[in-house]
Amino acid sequence: MKTAMIMALLLGMMSQAAAESLYKPETYRALTSDRRAYRVGDILTVLVVENSSASATSGTSTDKGNDTGIRFLSPNSQKNYSLGINESFDGGGRIARTGRLLAQISVAVTAIDNTGDLKIRGEQLIEINGEKQSINLEGRVRPRDIDEQNTVLSNRIAEAKLTYVGDGVLAESQHKGWLSRLISLLGLL
Repeated sequence: MKTAMIMALLLGMMSQAAAESLYKPETYRALTSDRRAYRVGDILTVLVVENSSASATSGTSTDKGNDTGIRFLSPNSQKNYSLGINESFDGGGRIARTGRLLAQISVAVTAIDNTGDLKIRGEQLIEINGEKQSINLEGRVRPRDIDEQNTVLSNRIAEAKLTYVGDGVLAESQHKGWLSRLISLLGLL
């Protein structure tokens, strides 16, 4: 009887241990599958290859003239008086801007939307000799755009928000000083 109770107790404990499976379908990944990012928390490398250029040209030219003449006649003399007003304006401008950014940044999958696209976000901060450069990136990636090396090109990111900001002595030298800005504001130069 004692052995029957021990056996029943052991069988009861074994049935409880066998009830939980190690297989979870939502996180299952076959050993032969690739290592592409597919769930929240996975890391993905973005190859940032951005080229942009813009230019605008405008020109304005106006010319206006007005002449008025008055003539006085008298028996002693004849005098002519005239008044002339001429106005002309010629203005133009040109703006040209080009930019190029090449970088690699690792981002994390922050969410998966209802279409299956991966929402990504990442930041990279580089500091060299007191110069700081920060790259921030966020957007939405289709899983099929991720290649076998777990990388995606930046031009394949939908709703991309990419910022590249520099800070330091070099970045400060690219801006006018306060005196130059004041003189420009007053229109003295």
